[in-house]
Amino acid sequence: MTHAAKAALKARMLELEQHELDVAREHYDEYLKDSQLDQRQYRDKDEIAMARTAADLAHGFDHPIHAHEAKIEALRDLDFDPTDTVEPGAVVSFGGRHFIAAVATARFDCEGQTYMGISLDSPIYQAMSGLQAGESFDWRGQEHVIDEVS
Repeated sequence: MTHAAKAALKARMLELEQHELDVAREHYDEYLKDSQLDQRQYRDKDEIAMARTAADLAHGFDHPIHAHEAKIEALRDLDFDPTDTVEPGAVVSFGGRHFIAAVATARFDCEGQTYMGISLDSPIYQAMSGLQAGESFDWRGQEHVIDEVS
């Protein structure tokens, strides 16, 4: 895989994480706004309970915001240069699937190919870290042969 193709892959991953961050922030803002009571002097118990529930929900969206911010920072800092060894930033292909050793993501398409990001802390990354194309690793009781590393 060329340097330009890996740069496009990194850009796509950053774009997708930024979108996820934006969605999480929208949800957070929406529930936070709903938790704000107006300046009326009297409120019934239902209004107070609904505002408290909205505040709790907003708090629940705070964690995903930080998680997506951390993923974006990790992606920005990661070296995506072509490589022949499974290491951070490598694209690893085996079993007809393509993975990026970076951060965990859902499947996504980039330049006509489907990829999935895997965390550097994940057991599957740990099982194949340091390997090269043609070498094998055991994952969940099955042996997998690495087809390509770039």
